[in-house]
Amino acid sequence: MAAAAAAAVESVVVVHNVAKRHNVGTLARSATAFGVAEVVVVGRRDVSAFGSHGATSHLRFRHFASLPLARAYLKDERGCDICGVEITHDALPVTAHPFRRSTAFLFGNEGTGLSQKECEICDFFVYIPQYGGGTASLNVTVAASIVLHHFGVWAGFPERGREGNKFVVADKPKGQSRGLYCTDSIEEVIEERKMRRENACDIFEENGSSEHQESNVLGTMLSD
Repeated sequence: MAAAAAAAVESVVVVHNVAKRHNVGTLARSATAFGVAEVVVVGRRDVSAFGSHGATSHLRFRHFASLPLARAYLKDERGCDICGVEITHDALPVTAHPFRRSTAFLFGNEGTGLSQKECEICDFFVYIPQYGGGTASLNVTVAASIVLHHFGVWAGFPERGREGNKFVVADKPKGQSRGLYCTDSIEEVIEERKMRRENACDIFEENGSSEHQESNVLGTMLSD
């Protein structure tokens, strides 16, 4: 893209009714690294910023109660295409950079992918090509990082400056409110994971099976 056109192009991440609370912090970290302008939260409002390493302070958040309301905002006010990251029959490889303008990205989870309602608000779909045979899907934060990086390359986002072996971190915006999201301690995270393991053992004893699929969808995040 031309530099002048790139200046007007933005990326947005859409987070919808997600359940695994601690993925969102690492997602926020990737979002700031790859120049995301805004995170749109749809549905649930409970939040964890664990793993963000302060990245949430550098992002704008907006909440909507439903997917249609979020779609109206993204299409009518922001002028975005909505891109579902999912392997569908008409999905294009993200390596082909099939973008046209500012784009909002909606990510599915490894277990169930995007729901029908989520797919209905999307304008097009991309998938991430894989070259090895050891896994059927990627962690949602890994997938988001790859897709957002490709969009940044296509859009011509300027590379951040570096000092030594790190990129320069911007000053925290003044007056930035922590809002409604919480910053769980490492002890709270460990306790939550311990409870999930214990629940998995209970299911094993009841069903006689060691197969317990844990939903790997995003937690949600909102700040004022």
